[in-house]
Amino acid sequence: MRLDKYLCESSDLTRSQARSVLLSGEVTVNGEIIKRGTHVVQDGDEVQWEGETLSLVGLRYLMLNKPAGHECGNRNSQYPPVIDLLDVDKRDRLQTVGRLDVDTTGLILITDDGHWMHRIISPRKRCDKVYLVTLAEPLPENAEVRFQAGIKLEDEEQRGLPAALLRVDERSVRLTIQEGKDFHVKRMFESLGSQVLFLHCERIGPLSLDSDLQAGESRYLTPAEVADLARID
Repeated sequence: MRLDKYLCESSDLTRSQARSVLLSGEVTVNGEIIKRGTHVVQDGDEVQWEGETLSLVGLRYLMLNKPAGHECGNRNSQYPPVIDLLDVDKRDRLQTVGRLDVDTTGLILITDDGHWMHRIISPRKRCDKVYLVTLAEPLPENAEVRFQAGIKLEDEEQRGLPAALLRVDERSVRLTIQEGKDFHVKRMFESLGSQVLFLHCERIGPLSLDSDLQAGESRYLTPAEVADLARID
């Protein structure tokens, strides 16, 4: 990797700022002052800027317990982005793997590995997503059968994919789906005449939200968890 790019990848320097500190003689590679941005950094090289050793951030994979009132999209929303809840370097490079509505809580995955992300959200992968749903009204007796057959939403020509519904109590259910359209879960229940009061994502594929992870808290995934999610099929 070129030295100027290495500086940008491992610090908050812009490309022009990287050129400036190089020309000022503030950067060393293995103890030698290097002023050329085209210098190639090899594996094992020690790069220092103003005496501080720099290292590349690398690819990152996190789970976050999303609180209500945060947006999974960009910063143009009236709501704060979930990315701002993370205390990590270069967080502007991170993206949520899919989205949860502003008022939906629970498990959201975050990464800067686009290939890994698309393996999870690709419609062909049919990744299970499990939600705990609290409803305003009890469901009809045949709700399980209707979800299993696929719900036909208003303004859509075809039924959705089959979904599994498990009743927890009179107004709470656990729903497993493999689709992720905007407001999809809420629209499914509205088609049965029931309003969703509370929606919480518990699991994505084989990964469940840590029970001790408080709202707004996050942690890095283990290598095994990253690999398991990549193998979804």
